[in-house]
Amino acid sequence: MSVIPLVFTSGWASGINAYAVVLLLGLFGATGVSDEVPAALQRTDVLIVAGVLFLCEAVADKIPYVDSVWDTAHTVIRPVAGAVIAALLAGESGSLPELAAGAIGGSTALMSHLVKAGTRMAVNTSPEPFSNVGMSIAEDLGVAGVITFAIFNPVAAAVIAAVLLVLGIVTVLFLASRIRRFLRRRAQRREEKRLAGTGRPWPPG
Repeated sequence: MSVIPLVFTSGWASGINAYAVVLLLGLFGATGVSDEVPAALQRTDVLIVAGVLFLCEAVADKIPYVDSVWDTAHTVIRPVAGAVIAALLAGESGSLPELAAGAIGGSTALMSHLVKAGTRMAVNTSPEPFSNVGMSIAEDLGVAGVITFAIFNPVAAAVIAAVLLVLGIVTVLFLASRIRRFLRRRAQRREEKRLAGTGRPWPPG
């Protein structure tokens, strides 16, 4: 069977939480649940590092504004992780060139990452923190559920991931005004800090 569905799904999930993808796939391979998981993802040191980073993300992802800083720092990390995971999956199966798999996984991860980051910017325009917690939990459960499903039914899981990606893009476009508001607030905070550092007063507005 072609590994493309699993590559696409792992790319989508990596754009949301790359550490969870590495951890889940590694555990599925190490416990014998799946034979398609590359040995590199099953290594004990990889699982430990992925687990620690997953816990860090689980905390940072639920704190308003901290989650957006975390997303910004992972703009490169998540797509690269998606590309690497995809290439490893392709190398294990031999049904798809590793370079092509990396391109699919990396580009899909980048798109889902941008959707996640944009959605979080919109959520952060709300003064209460509960929406951040709810979004984070939903994302974690979604990644866990879709990746687990992909191990047993990769084609159906890829369809679900594609639908979620399209819905996410539509949602970000719908929330564009809130995202712009978040960016304006962040720019204003940076300007206030810069002026405070120089001792100049913030201009009345």
